[in-house]
Amino acid sequence: MEEDFSKMSRRCELTAKGPMVGHKVSHSNIKTKRRFLPNLCNVTFISDVLGRNVRLRVSTNALKSVDHRGGLDAFLVKAKAAELSPRALELKRAIEKKMPKVEFVKKAG
Repeated sequence: MEEDFSKMSRRCELTAKGPMVGHKVSHSNIKTKRRFLPNLCNVTFISDVLGRNVRLRVSTNALKSVDHRGGLDAFLVKAKAAELSPRALELKRAIEKKMPKVEFVKKAG
């Protein structure tokens, strides 16, 4: 999976969204191949657990998802490791190390 995330690849670092292939259809219905590229933007996230800023290249869809889940830390803890880039995976591991362990105790009753 690491070779999929080169330095300037057109792939989201959080959701692994990449280019898709489809047809450009003319008025006369002639179909030619084209690429649909993801809407990527460079974003600086603030990690509360790590206490620093993190710059990632993410899709606008991932930006909405991070905001919906309550920040970068919450998003990375819930995210699957297979979808993350190597940089995001390092962040996920660092956040999990620094986060306090939450134990659920079942009440008798």
